[in-house]
Amino acid sequence: MFSDPTFWVAVAFVITVAAIFKPISKAILKGLDDRSERIRQQLDEAQKLREEAQKSLAEYKRMQRDAVKEAEQIIANAKTEAEHMRAEAESKLAAQLKRREQLAMEKIEQAEANALKEVRDSAVDLAVAATGRLLQSHVDAAKSDALVEQSIDELADKLH
Repeated sequence: MFSDPTFWVAVAFVITVAAIFKPISKAILKGLDDRSERIRQQLDEAQKLREEAQKSLAEYKRMQRDAVKEAEQIIANAKTEAEHMRAEAESKLAAQLKRREQLAMEKIEQAEANALKEVRDSAVDLAVAATGRLLQSHVDAAKSDALVEQSIDELADKLH
């Protein structure tokens, strides 16, 4: 066995393989360890990025909810303001219509008063004219002069 060259080749092969195996296995293991470390770091970084993305998503959702609430509040305020403006416009319109109605009523009353005055004036004018004609036809000159003198005397008393 010790004199057989095949034995010594086998022993040399085993020693060579054992000598080469240790550094090669260390290099292979180191390469695998380095690769697993890189993968672990990439996974950690991916996890951090995922958490940041979830935080950003939550923040944007919160901002969207706040914006929706603010928009709803603005709409509600606008509706309230529009209702207030409508009510104010209605009250102003009602007041203006009432003023116009009052002015129209005053104009109607004034027109009635003017018409009544014109009718009275016309009646007085007709009565005076009729009286004048009656007096001219039935009263003689002496009696007429006496009536004019009496009227002039009474006029002074009525004016003072």
